[in-house]
Amino acid sequence: MFKATERTRSVEYAIRDVLAFAKKLEKKGKKIIYLNIGDPCKYDFDTPKHIKKALTKAVEEGNNWYAPSEGLPELREAICEKERRVNGVNVQAEDVIVTQGISEGIQMLMAAIVDSGDEVLVPGPTYPPYMSYVKFFSGKAVSYETLEEENWQPNVEDLEHKITSKTRAIVIVNPNNPTGALYDENVIRTLINLAGEHDLPIVSDEIYDRIVFKRGFVSSAHIAGDVPVIGMNGFSKTYLMTGWRLGYMYFHDTEGKLAELKECVAKETRIRLSANTPVQKAGVAALKGSQHHITEMNEKLEQRRDFAWKRLNQIEGISCAKPEGAFYVFPRVDGVGTRWRTDSEFARQLLERTGVLIVHGSGFDEDYGSGHFRAVILPPSEILEEAFDYLEDFMAKKK
Repeated sequence: MFKATERTRSVEYAIRDVLAFAKKLEKKGKKIIYLNIGDPCKYDFDTPKHIKKALTKAVEEGNNWYAPSEGLPELREAICEKERRVNGVNVQAEDVIVTQGISEGIQMLMAAIVDSGDEVLVPGPTYPPYMSYVKFFSGKAVSYETLEEENWQPNVEDLEHKITSKTRAIVIVNPNNPTGALYDENVIRTLINLAGEHDLPIVSDEIYDRIVFKRGFVSSAHIAGDVPVIGMNGFSKTYLMTGWRLGYMYFHDTEGKLAELKECVAKETRIRLSANTPVQKAGVAALKGSQHHITEMNEKLEQRRDFAWKRLNQIEGISCAKPEGAFYVFPRVDGVGTRWRTDSEFARQLLERTGVLIVHGSGFDEDYGSGHFRAVILPPSEILEEAFDYLEDFMAKKK
């Protein structure tokens, strides 16, 4: 048998890896309640009509050619306008690179940042591709603690202690996936100051920047001053375009420290030719057209957040911090290590016996995610209630 490379054999992605077993059970006739993937379009959320029409129009008008590798000029301009208007971030079109979803952006960025043995600081727990791609390029993802008792705010002292001569960047995921945490402005300022002291860039994943409840979101680049920030964002969540695969990164760099890095990422875009041209045309419409759906989406999500948070904390053996953004809950499970050897075993048994599919917390970080699970709050409340009733019954039977 032809042997694959070690870097690909070791690739893991917990959010989708759990699907294989669920599909086998479903084929045998078991009803599955899917709470694993953060895809609003799989539930009762739909892409706004004006964005759909823009895609159709782009195709029918013959915009089916390769776009410039870094992205359509009009989309890059529209992204700059959005960042100024929404987040108070001043960047120019030449600072923006369009990607095929934020995941491709993470891959390209880590390819440009990480050499063998380099380290990247990531929040623990975090969105798995940050860990996976650092490892893929022979680096080491070093998790800094976030504090569950403080609604998963970063532990600044722990992060500072973990900065070494091998550290190449500090990643912030805010609002956070998987915990739903919304970071305090003072915490972000402290992280930025630390990055400045150690001459490190901030990588700020802000794809949920407009999906927040009550308290406002503050972009890292807005308060970064002369500390370089690489902003990561996309259209999947806010504009309900998950399957369209459209994202972007920008380089907020007042002193030109990231010039070589930006050019090398641009070289990577040329290798893959371009992002989808008609979808980029629709992206312009998304940013420039009506934004009313965002308010409606957030109102619906906040109601489901409130229901899920309250219901989970009523279940004996389950405790959950209150999410302030995104669309996830990240509850702690009492009994992992005793009743269940691991959180992965907990998740598998829950699926086998109830059909409720969640993602084990250690899939988001072995240290700081262990003993938890992530579930989406995207389904209507009646589906969430059914899932949590199954969970409560499962926990009672395992006492």
